[in-house]
Amino acid sequence: MSRSNPLTLGTDREAALHHTAQIVLRAWKDFDQAREEEHVPSASLIARLQEPLPATGISAMSGLDLAAEVLDTSLAQSRPRYLAYIGSSGLEIGALADLLAHSYDVNLALDARAASLMDHQTLKWLGEFLGFPSGGGAFTSGGTISNITALVAARERAIPGSRFNGLGSTTPVVYCSADAHYSVRRGIELLGIGSRNLRGVPIDNERRLSPTALRDMITSDMASGLTPIAVVATGGTTLIGAVDPIDAIADICEEFGIWLHIDGAYGLPAAATTERVSVFSGLARADSISIDAHKWMYVPKACSAVMVRDRNSLVSVFSHEEAYIPHDGAVLNAVDYTLEYSRPLRALKLWLAFMVHGADEFRAAISQNLQQAQLLYDLADASSHLEVMPIRPSLSIVPLRAVPSDVPDLNAFNAALCDAIQADGRVYLSQAVIDGEMWLRPCFTNFRTTQDDVHVTFAVIVELIEKLQSTKE
Repeated sequence: MSRSNPLTLGTDREAALHHTAQIVLRAWKDFDQAREEEHVPSASLIARLQEPLPATGISAMSGLDLAAEVLDTSLAQSRPRYLAYIGSSGLEIGALADLLAHSYDVNLALDARAASLMDHQTLKWLGEFLGFPSGGGAFTSGGTISNITALVAARERAIPGSRFNGLGSTTPVVYCSADAHYSVRRGIELLGIGSRNLRGVPIDNERRLSPTALRDMITSDMASGLTPIAVVATGGTTLIGAVDPIDAIADICEEFGIWLHIDGAYGLPAAATTERVSVFSGLARADSISIDAHKWMYVPKACSAVMVRDRNSLVSVFSHEEAYIPHDGAVLNAVDYTLEYSRPLRALKLWLAFMVHGADEFRAAISQNLQQAQLLYDLADASSHLEVMPIRPSLSIVPLRAVPSDVPDLNAFNAALCDAIQADGRVYLSQAVIDGEMWLRPCFTNFRTTQDDVHVTFAVIVELIEKLQSTKE
């Protein structure tokens, strides 16, 4: 091992890169098939991960092998039967894009020439894919930052000068579904609006925000001297995948002059499919949208985006002049319309994915996940062991729960069932509490998942229900 510069790999570069490629290729091949059980860390690995900081290094190959062992005994969302939460599935071309992006280490806070042009092009493509007339935006680290970015713009429009003067005597109010993601509440708290001024609007029998209730709440708040600044409609709730009625909400927002933001972190990619485009009717009327491409567009984390119809709405809250940041007339630096100063090239993974696969392959994969959700719903609905929600899945989340007749505490039974499924290892599911009831919550957002995986998932659930029942008798 020869290194003229101690922080390069020196003559080991080519060997290390080849070794990494072999590790990644093995992982990709492993992801093609579901495991029959999850690997667990060995005692020796656990011991290695408790060692103190090394003063001297090991060979690159040894370090890479150790890293591969850590990753291989971790929960990887890339596996086809990982149906918990709502995560990425590690699109292969996206992983290669990350290797390129991190190797070049471009900073998009300032104009980065071709990389900045690519960043803008990717946002434009994403808007076209979803059916949103984007006037600008930015890639961010996740849905929380994307939502906060949009809410900052909404606050400034409703309370001009608030970025400089604060809220003063104004009491701003934000509205969202009672089932909206907690990141909305977190954003409201961070912006100084206060979660007491976040209105959880009642939902209808399909768990969508009620436009009638929204109108009543806005009217009441305005009569009390409060200032509505934004309505956050959800394009796919995390509990069941419900999509709020965007068109009806847009009517109300336009009537009262309120900013409409669509939190589509999970579900918005379905707007690109023929099966679900109508569910997102009115999307183009929103002032802003957010989407996590690292969820249902399959690319590795992190690749979220916030898009606005009018880029000036972001410039008005983020632009500034500092002596150490150049400003050159028509060239607008990203720091003038985003929160971050250190901005990795997040767009590359989505840009390269669109270039290599094309929009049609993405639509086909999303449609396949929609079909898988419908299949599991039908299997569970026909089973005497399981109960499903009274409404079919709007997107790709399928809440279901065991309903054995001889069990007095169904919540405890379903919690135990979820634990048993995770311990079994053939499938990985998570749970959710809906109206005080414990449900399993499979979510299909993986391009590797097949119809066979759906049938195996159903069979494993039923098998473990019967096993749990037998142990309680």
